[in-house]
Amino acid sequence: MRSSVLIALPLALLLMIPGCPPRAPEPPAQTAAPGPERVALPAPQTGAGMAFLDALTARASVRSYRAGGLSLADIGQLLWAAAGPADAVTGATRHAPSAGATHPLELFVVVGEGEIEPGVYHYRRGEHALARVTTGDVRALLARAALDQEWVANAPVTIVVAAEFARTTARYGERGIRYVYMEAGHLAQNLCLAAETLGLGTVVVGAFHDRQVAEVLGIGQEVLLLLPVGRVR
Repeated sequence: MRSSVLIALPLALLLMIPGCPPRAPEPPAQTAAPGPERVALPAPQTGAGMAFLDALTARASVRSYRAGGLSLADIGQLLWAAAGPADAVTGATRHAPSAGATHPLELFVVVGEGEIEPGVYHYRRGEHALARVTTGDVRALLARAALDQEWVANAPVTIVVAAEFARTTARYGERGIRYVYMEAGHLAQNLCLAAETLGLGTVVVGAFHDRQVAEVLGIGQEVLLLLPVGRVR
């Protein structure tokens, strides 16, 4: 009975059914990085900016972006607001709460255009720096793995939230899975509000083929969210 029901469904719905094999992507257009190249990020701005309530009121999902990349300072500010140390000097605490301070989340940055070479980078929170994972513009492949959502291909940068669930489940068991998703929500909202203060637009994308996205990025963590970022058109 199950197979007969699936056959009757449109192909677009079939692709969204868990376990249904998606169309295989073309081989990624990136190459393995020769080493953990570091890109130091500018120090985050911690002074007064847009008032919190103004940012909260203005925040909206944005799916259309102007041409042109983000500055390195903008990328660094977004990453710091999402996952960087609350105290940029001592490195104490983080902006998003984490159950038992297990900190299961990792951030990756897909760069298509801007001040640094196109590729995939890992945010090294302790250094406030980017470490190159792969080289090459993978935005088109990433968009295909995200059910052909064009804003993923058009955004100059996409920030990817991924998780090492074992960091949290080792302490809390199966309940820890819930805590990881809660933390991802806290982090994503911080990033959305930070984008608003910088005059940038973003949207939280949760529709994608998990394995395909991880393969495109060249990472082993489980991908939870994609946040394309750009200047609002």
